[in-house]
Amino acid sequence: MSSTSIDDLLTFEEERPRQDEGPRGGRLGELLRILGGTAAVVVVLIVGLRAVGLRVSLLILVAGVLALFAVRRVVAALAPGPLPPPVRPASGDTADAAADVGDRDALRSAINGWEWPLEWSNTRPERFTGVILPRLGELADERLRLKHGVTRETDPLRARSLLGERLWTFLETPPRRTPSPRDLVAIVAELEKI
Repeated sequence: MSSTSIDDLLTFEEERPRQDEGPRGGRLGELLRILGGTAAVVVVLIVGLRAVGLRVSLLILVAGVLALFAVRRVVAALAPGPLPPPVRPASGDTADAAADVGDRDALRSAINGWEWPLEWSNTRPERFTGVILPRLGELADERLRLKHGVTRETDPLRARSLLGERLWTFLETPPRRTPSPRDLVAIVAELEKI
């Protein structure tokens, strides 16, 4: 079982982006590369289509190639960054190193799974009630199930006594406003005590 606490899962530290050198030539160079690539692909398409006896409007070919380049660019911008290199333990045990990288990726996924909903709930309290509160309830139920064999649904009286009045009230009655970070830290601390 992992020793990661709920507080660790809810904490987010933003990584600083690397300062890679951008493409040389600025916007003009980028535009020339796009136009050159488009022209090359269009010429190949025209030659290929004419070789099989088909004729397609030049405007349609150029628009299609530019659309494909745009989609490729958007997909590249949305693609996740490269995985970090595996950390080699001092003992030389590679199985532990692979497990460590897997744990970090799972932790990153868990953090990212909380980051956006928490950000959105700052400006939209209904988002907290609809997304974050049910997740916190699931966490409480899971901890109750693992440690005590009950959930809030199966044995509400025992679950209420195990959770404590403050945590039970927080989970059962949606707050009118988004709780402050200090309040969330207190709630998470109570969740960890279960």
